[in-house]
Amino acid sequence: MAAGAEGLRGLLALLVLGVLAAGGEGTSPDIQTGFSDSTGKLILSCNLTDPYSAIEGHEWKHGDKILQTDMESSTFTSYIIEGKKEEHSGIYECIYKTSPEIKGEMNISVLPQVVAYKKSEHGNEGDTGVLTCKNPSFPPVSAWVWYRNDQESIIVNGSGRYIIKSSGNKTELRILKLNIEEDTGDYHCSAINSIGKGEATVNLRVRSRLAALWPFLGIVAEVLVLVTIIFIYEKRRKPDEVLDDDDGGSAPLKSNATNHKDKNVRQRNAN
Repeated sequence: MAAGAEGLRGLLALLVLGVLAAGGEGTSPDIQTGFSDSTGKLILSCNLTDPYSAIEGHEWKHGDKILQTDMESSTFTSYIIEGKKEEHSGIYECIYKTSPEIKGEMNISVLPQVVAYKKSEHGNEGDTGVLTCKNPSFPPVSAWVWYRNDQESIIVNGSGRYIIKSSGNKTELRILKLNIEEDTGDYHCSAINSIGKGEATVNLRVRSRLAALWPFLGIVAEVLVLVTIIFIYEKRRKPDEVLDDDDGGSAPLKSNATNHKDKNVRQRNAN
């Protein structure tokens, strides 16, 4: 009986160790986690109440990113986040370097922090317009909704010229064959998660197809003006050059006549 009781106690000990080690996969019941939000700082903390082996250090992680690490043996560890909670949402882990490791997990959850890929989009008439929104915050979005200011009902995927593609924390609204009168305006992308709702606005401007030709026509006009100016300049410059050539040709004749006159005067004086 004594041997059987000893074996049972050993089995229970192994089961307890298994539960603690499994705490590394999620939130261990032996780790008390918490956070405080004051004076613009968010303080995350973990307290290991019953370590089953020596603590050789701590590590804090946000997703796959290591935020902080140390070699201290304390059962208490903390990490300070500067800034607003909305800017640092997500899953944080405090890891105790024991054998095996023990992990505590806490989720900082906020309303969807929806942002538009571009606050203002441009498209040419007849082309396809693409509006995009994303949500970088935690928890992830469970549903996306698109609507316009001048429409009470939401935009339904596949209705009319609208195609909506949503995947996790990103959504995309495609408008086929853009029309200047019908499609120009503000569009709202609204996200819903387990905490609540958030949204962003995208302004769409539709241009005439001819608008794309204006830059090219402007360049052509500039070239024509430049060619015209060069042509006029060359045309006015040629008569002046001809006149200069004529003056240059008569100058030697005048010089020869003068030399001949001086020669005759010297001959008379010699006589």
